[in-house]
Amino acid sequence: MALQLMLSMTLVIGMASCSKKSSSSASRATGWDVNSINGTAQNVSNKKQQAGPGLVFVEGGTFTMGKVQDDVMHDWNNTPTQQHVQSFYMDETEVTNMMYLEYLEWLKKVFPPTEENYKHIYGGASPDTLVWRNRLGYNETMTNNYLRHPAYANYPVVGVNWIQAVEFSKWRTNRVNEAILEKNRYLKKGAKTNDVSAESNFNTETYLIAPTSTFGGNEEIVLKDGKKVKRTKKGETAEEPKNVYAQRSSGIILPEYRLPTEAEWEYAAGANVGQREYNIYKGKKKYPWSGDYTRSGKRGTRGDQLANFKQGNGDYGGIAGWSDDGADITNEVKKYPANDFGLYDMAGNVAEWVADVYRPLIDNEANDFNYFRGNLYAKNKIGKDGKVEIVTKETIKYDTLSNGKIVARNFPGDLAQVPVDEQETYLRQNFSTSDNINYRDGDKQSTKYYDFGGSGDETAAEKRKQAMYNSPKHNVTTDSLGNMVRKYDKSSKRTTLVNDNVRVYKGGSWRDRAYWLDPAQRRYFPQDMATDYIGFRCAMSRVGQKSEKRKSPRN
Repeated sequence: MALQLMLSMTLVIGMASCSKKSSSSASRATGWDVNSINGTAQNVSNKKQQAGPGLVFVEGGTFTMGKVQDDVMHDWNNTPTQQHVQSFYMDETEVTNMMYLEYLEWLKKVFPPTEENYKHIYGGASPDTLVWRNRLGYNETMTNNYLRHPAYANYPVVGVNWIQAVEFSKWRTNRVNEAILEKNRYLKKGAKTNDVSAESNFNTETYLIAPTSTFGGNEEIVLKDGKKVKRTKKGETAEEPKNVYAQRSSGIILPEYRLPTEAEWEYAAGANVGQREYNIYKGKKKYPWSGDYTRSGKRGTRGDQLANFKQGNGDYGGIAGWSDDGADITNEVKKYPANDFGLYDMAGNVAEWVADVYRPLIDNEANDFNYFRGNLYAKNKIGKDGKVEIVTKETIKYDTLSNGKIVARNFPGDLAQVPVDEQETYLRQNFSTSDNINYRDGDKQSTKYYDFGGSGDETAAEKRKQAMYNSPKHNVTTDSLGNMVRKYDKSSKRTTLVNDNVRVYKGGSWRDRAYWLDPAQRRYFPQDMATDYIGFRCAMSRVGQKSEKRKSPRN
């Protein structure tokens, strides 16, 4: 009897385990096997996002954004506000010359500057090496060598304006996802180097929306989940293809690389995770490291500077023989200790572009979660055939910047974009226009010239007068012969340099005093201009859970 009971229990347990195994892919909504719906494979596992190349994880949280020290400059532009930042990833170091040269070499190969349609692409992406020149200084060595000489390979790239930094981030997104898809057998092996051309290349968004248009529609390159190799004890066997392209639901395509927002950058630089106790801070940091001093207090490195910055008048690195910070100009990345998030050079070396358009105030009354000023919402352009429109070499758009530099707005193979319209904004409460740069600051209602009783039928001249910020308006045009005509605004009536084309940059640099090393400090610079002290690093949004691992109390 006992034996029969044991056999019965074993049978029940076995049936239960088999049932559990067979229903692992069953839908909780319908009970269907979601891995066989329409013959396509659905990703039902709870995959965690993998960090992209060069990135480290930054767990989000709340922090005080803004001034933590005396405002000796009287800028009044960093009033403290409480903000919350969602978890994200950030580059461990600033983008280096070596990383940027990889981008330039790819552009030169794919879009040869010798071809008329592409002649402005490489030049528009190239850093401005003349930023090193000074009227009363001899800096030609850096002008000629800093970008390309191997001695500076791991130094942060400079001479890059905000627009170029954004375009590099887009390029990086495509190259990283291209490699991921190749590794997972969705793209032919080696195509990213052997088969790439101006008319045949990879774009992440194009692949997701119209995979058959990727690589010029070459089906020998863009594969439908090619046969996967399954390793067993007896050897390797090939599974049958699932006959689908990779999708967001596949869980392998990473979100875009981008510039961090100002809130993200300041949160990551402050790294208060290293001095918290339960849900309160034990103190406030003046710099990305603990303490109020720029020198190390640790026994092995006592007296060493913790960042690369200007010590005083004529002092960029200290006395020969024992240097304060080990650098005359910029320095190789990772030469100074990382902060508590594992990020290097969040103070000093070079200041860094962030995504935000500059305004003197942070409007935390409007939003205190993932704060960002600069949203320009767009959508895919639909052609006359009802399909998404792909950019070709004949439809590339170029922009002429205020300084005359010509840059490509898009590349062949990209999805053509247009601003969102009433189809997306009608009866919405969270946004009403495509351009949200001036929301609650800089719109007509914000200016002292706004006529609340007016008809709203102002002329163009009247609208210009009502602008919130009366900044210079430089103009670049082309004459009938194709020559560029630059018109510099010489008006004496301008009252500010702030407009919709100035971007925030954060952190001190090798040219700055210690005052600017405070992560809360904020400055602005025209987005189409570059300097020898501003670089950048990329960020990536986190999808899924906030934390990487289970939390435990800290005493």
